[in-house]
Amino acid sequence: MATRLRKLAAGGFALGTGACLTTWLLAGENNKKLWTPVVMAEVKQERRGKRTLPTRAEQIKSLETDSFDVLIIGGGASGAGCALDSVTRGLKTALVEWDDFASGTSSRSTKLIHGGVRYLQKAILGFDIEQYRMVKEALHERANMLQSAPHLSHPLPIMLPVYTYWEIPYFWFGIKMYDLVAGSKTLKNSYYLSKKDALELFPMLRGDKLRGAIVYYDGQMDDARMNLAVALTATRHGATVANHVKVLALHKVKEQDGSERLCGARVKDELTVELLFFLTVGKEWDVHCKCVINATGPFTDSIRKMDNSSIKEICCPSSGVHIVLPGYYSPDQMGLLDPNTSDGRVIFFLPWLRHTIAGTTDLPCEVSHNPKPTEDEIMFILEEVKNYLNPDVEVRRGDVLSAWSGIRPLVSDPNKENTQSLARNHIVHVSDSKLDFGLETEVAKHLANSYGDRAFAVAKLAALTGKRWPIIGKKIHPEFPYIDAEIRYAVREYACTVVDVIARRLRLSFLNVQAAHEALPGIIEVMSEELNWSNDEKKVSR
Repeated sequence: MATRLRKLAAGGFALGTGACLTTWLLAGENNKKLWTPVVMAEVKQERRGKRTLPTRAEQIKSLETDSFDVLIIGGGASGAGCALDSVTRGLKTALVEWDDFASGTSSRSTKLIHGGVRYLQKAILGFDIEQYRMVKEALHERANMLQSAPHLSHPLPIMLPVYTYWEIPYFWFGIKMYDLVAGSKTLKNSYYLSKKDALELFPMLRGDKLRGAIVYYDGQMDDARMNLAVALTATRHGATVANHVKVLALHKVKEQDGSERLCGARVKDELTVELLFFLTVGKEWDVHCKCVINATGPFTDSIRKMDNSSIKEICCPSSGVHIVLPGYYSPDQMGLLDPNTSDGRVIFFLPWLRHTIAGTTDLPCEVSHNPKPTEDEIMFILEEVKNYLNPDVEVRRGDVLSAWSGIRPLVSDPNKENTQSLARNHIVHVSDSKLDFGLETEVAKHLANSYGDRAFAVAKLAALTGKRWPIIGKKIHPEFPYIDAEIRYAVREYACTVVDVIARRLRLSFLNVQAAHEALPGIIEVMSEELNWSNDEKKVSR
């Protein structure tokens, strides 16, 4: 009894303190007008520009011959965003990425567009104004993204199960604060569910001791395709972007006052080869620019050391592991948040492309181009899944269809004890009969959801099936809606390798590793037709 009273007292104190702090913050922030107002799109929208995407060869030629105002290193979410922002401000912009767009952390996320419920909790309980500002800005940008790319993002309700009575008002208050911070950008209001209603929505949820649940809304997206869409939008506005181009060195020029200024970079095309002393090497050249933006995520220190070899490292890499389970592990249209894991971390269970994503972890790690999840991390997530599901449900290691690890490029803070403490309109028309192109219904829906108003352009590249139905669109794997036309379109989106296609343009390697292996031969054949690969190049791509 005494223990329960202490918990209630602690919860009441936290609620009261949080309420006072939040009210003060909201009043202060609104008075200071720190936030740029979001201008809603007019009902009558401007017609999209019809500039054709230049080929990769044309982009490489531009990098060789042109001078730029801005050179951005890194083709992830941050780099692509910088490119779009820069070029739309009238600056001549170039972007280079050593691998493929979104090949690193940007394709290995939880697929959520969120402000961070746990960050808001830390902001309130820790009186952290910076965390609060980050949450508020993220919630405003969430609304912008959902409005700008409705074909790649959508609101997602997330259930937070509650197993003690005193946590019901505690979590309810916290989620309501989340809604309040979002203000007019709130997707939908959060609400409380009784135990009965929660189990009806999530029958596999552990029911013993369940007291109810809180449901709130965040956004969900296809992270890699969103990243690519931003990069291609920058290209359509006039930016020069090229993947598989590596930065070897940074160039400097001395100013009159003796200081040095970056004026360009030495780069290497990892795909185009030339003969040098009877050896084939990647083509190298200098890119000239007025300034350089380092947007390389966890590799930020390697670029910084090209500028100054003695500089102190600022990146504190943290690994986030996710696993993919069969779709029956979660409802089709609702996610689940576990706020009380065995080690204090937060675990999400989210529906994604007819499967279930579970994650993530948060542990210090070494920077790597291809981070791999450890067996311990996979088993940790499985154990947390098991804790939240009915004991009758058998959670097996064999149910893991795929797993991946992404590296968070957190900024070092000597005052933080671990990485967990560090802070971080258009319409698609599809006819009722779906007979415009002769595609399967599932495939047509997939193209509309993945490509938006470019779905018709993709469908035009589809090959005849030789069947009465579907007329066009050969599936690359019988269990997934991906078709041959997407591979051809991916090449036009600068996909150069098989991994570019199965990992970032399509998400097959993230969903089911075995299916990805089975689809490889067909993908290689289509890519070889588009890129004129020789037999040797086809063998290497395997």
